[in-house]
Amino acid sequence: MHIEETKLKGCFLLQPKVFKDDRGYFFESFNQKVFEEATGSTNIFVQDNQSFSTYGTIRGLHFQQGEFAQAKLVRVIQGKVLDVAVDLRKDSPTYGEWVSAELTDENNLQLYIPRGFAHGFSVLSETAIFSYKCDNYYNKASEGGLRFDDATLNIDWKIPLDKVVVSEKDKVLPTL
Repeated sequence: MHIEETKLKGCFLLQPKVFKDDRGYFFESFNQKVFEEATGSTNIFVQDNQSFSTYGTIRGLHFQQGEFAQAKLVRVIQGKVLDVAVDLRKDSPTYGEWVSAELTDENNLQLYIPRGFAHGFSVLSETAIFSYKCDNYYNKASEGGLRFDDATLNIDWKIPLDKVVVSEKDKVLPTL
């Protein structure tokens, strides 16, 4: 597995080695030992989540606060998304900056988002199945978020505005 840190400290892009033959393919999507050695992170993932979404859907930008903060390792099972991580660590030199990566069922890329980041994605294919590994349990009282269209962040979600689908809850999130 190839693991590379993004411009945001602690946020990594993972590329598994895929073995293909006439039957199909095989790859190891996660290995705790390899992950820890490459990232220095000792997260233990305790919860897996999966979502299904249609083209134009933007989920996020979401995060958990305080003792319920979550690190996430995300990937696409089917389809194509633009995945986005925003650094919310006030003491970080990259506070308020973001990175994005196209995650697809063909490139098998994964993004590791540490605690202290907001996370979201837009669906670029007709449909997408998205998988999240989290290192802490979800707690409704600790959830937070930022508007997807925050002018300060100026994220290009690669979806025309007239095609964007956002939940009612996400429409009223605050800006950075």
